[in-house]
Amino acid sequence: MLQIKNLNVSLDNLILARDMSFSLEPGKMNVIIGPNGTGKSTLLKTLFGDILPESGDISFNNATLKRKHLSQWREQFGYMPQDIKLDIELSVLEVVLLGKLDALSLRLDDTLIKQALTALEKIGLLHLANRPVNRLSGGQCQMILFAQALMRTPKILMLDEPVSALDLHFQHVLLDHLDTETKHQGWVTLMVLHDLNLAAQYADNLLVLKDGNVIASGHPSDILTPALVKDVYDVNAEVTKDAYGIPFVRTIRQGFLPPKTNSQTHRSPSRTTATQGLRNVI
Repeated sequence: MLQIKNLNVSLDNLILARDMSFSLEPGKMNVIIGPNGTGKSTLLKTLFGDILPESGDISFNNATLKRKHLSQWREQFGYMPQDIKLDIELSVLEVVLLGKLDALSLRLDDTLIKQALTALEKIGLLHLANRPVNRLSGGQCQMILFAQALMRTPKILMLDEPVSALDLHFQHVLLDHLDTETKHQGWVTLMVLHDLNLAAQYADNLLVLKDGNVIASGHPSDILTPALVKDVYDVNAEVTKDAYGIPFVRTIRQGFLPPKTNSQTHRSPSRTTATQGLRNVI
């Protein structure tokens, strides 16, 4: 279990975590939502050890994050930050293999190559194995980095907006595969999503961040309400549930007036209007 206790983090006098405490169980999809600037990406960087907290404890399986043991701590992670540029002269297969950097040598092991090819096949990109990564689209690069993270066989997998550049098909390819492997491998999976409806579909546990605090946590069907959306995003919304009990969020435009229906725009003229028109003709 990954445990965060009384975490305090601030950058440039902006408080991004204020006595934050929560725990994440293995085998579950944990999704962070919240407005821009509330510290979602900073939280992931702190858990990975890129940012040093002012106070508080981060522990996993009774081992606590310490700066002097940072390399050992990171060995447990697969971490996919947002907006990584792949402007390098490497093939897709080579980039995926970098997920096993600690196991690479002058001679590539056939088992590692097979593992990398299998990872590409599972996400539907095996046909790109020999293509240079600097010639791929942003969405394809995002999928390649996901395959690289999986190659690390992590105990903790963190992804920051992993579907931001993906079309509808590959959003579900990535998230379906992530959900399956999380439950099969028993990973502690934590990711940031902006799409509330994707979060509602895939989260086993939703963490709602605002002003440096986790203001709500739990299954989306229990906590995702119009009042929560209004409080967090200052947006009016309708929240309905499908046949499986999964919430669907429909935001409502401020000051929006529905268009007139055909019956409204093509109403029969009133008796007064019709009479006036007849008089004008006469």
